[in-house]
Amino acid sequence: MRIAILALQGAFAEHEQMLRLLGVETTLIREHWKDVSGLIIPGGESTSMMRIMRDEGLFEPLRQAILDGLPVLGTCAGLIMLDRNHLDVMDIMARRNAYGRQLGSFNTEEEFKGIGRIPMTFIRAPYIEEAGPEVEILARVDGKAVAARQKNMLVTAFHPELTNDTRIHELFLSMVKSKN
Repeated sequence: MRIAILALQGAFAEHEQMLRLLGVETTLIREHWKDVSGLIIPGGESTSMMRIMRDEGLFEPLRQAILDGLPVLGTCAGLIMLDRNHLDVMDIMARRNAYGRQLGSFNTEEEFKGIGRIPMTFIRAPYIEEAGPEVEILARVDGKAVAARQKNMLVTAFHPELTNDTRIHELFLSMVKSKN
């Protein structure tokens, strides 16, 4: 199993470190890729990442790979990028910077469906404002949806790669294994 991490901008190195801790081979992608079992779209600045994806010719191939079933984990900006207004692969609408600017960043611990209580780090985080009927909401903070799953897609508004808890990445890897 080899997991690609979109490395255009943002927290890709932290995801790579988490997957290495779990003994998983990774590849950082900045252009076209091949022979990967899953994809992580990290946090960062979604507008910049979308522009770079379009400039580098990654938008359509990445979108098509996800629609064809490539398992994907989107965190923070990655959640935004999968929504209806961006890659349009997941039936969600994200509210960008929902928790405010950098000073609005915070840590909490909440229940995550099927996993239990987990630490959550929010940095200029979005939340899921709307979710279609096929989307399963997995976690909420203050009543706002902050994690969800739909088919081969898993998203979190928080940064699981910034904690020592590997369970979100393990959940994603179980999705990858069940697909292959």
